[in-house]
Amino acid sequence: MNKAELIEAVRKEVPSLSKSQAESAVDCALDTMRTTLISGERVSLFGFGAFIPSARAPRTGRNPRTGEAVKIPAGRAVRFTPSAAFKAALNPKAAKKAGSGTKGTKAATAKKAPSTAAAARKAAPSKKAAPAKKAAKSTKKR
Repeated sequence: MNKAELIEAVRKEVPSLSKSQAESAVDCALDTMRTTLISGERVSLFGFGAFIPSARAPRTGRNPRTGEAVKIPAGRAVRFTPSAAFKAALNPKAAKKAGSGTKGTKAATAKKAPSTAAAARKAAPSKKAAPAKKAAKSTKKR
């Protein structure tokens, strides 16, 4: 989707807007995001994601044709991190697999302190391990 298609989609979504009004709304939103990112602040859009400005250190690269070392100056970039809802919409099968144990839920973050009985069970040898050893020995005899 390019900018013209985005403007047309906004105009169709809000029928009361004319094409010029939709264009000015999209331009205003993009300009505001651009100036905010240039100033070094992040732009978070709930349910969509976050645009985060980042700095790149100077480094040495290679010219792929000649193999010659090239100095790459320091620069700034913008990174995008999608929201959890956006990720789930992009990957519906993965969201179903994750279920309720996703990161950030109360169930995943609330951990019970181990009780002394649980610690004792971990320290004690397992009763299930002994029959497994016998079964392994009996197959060796045959």
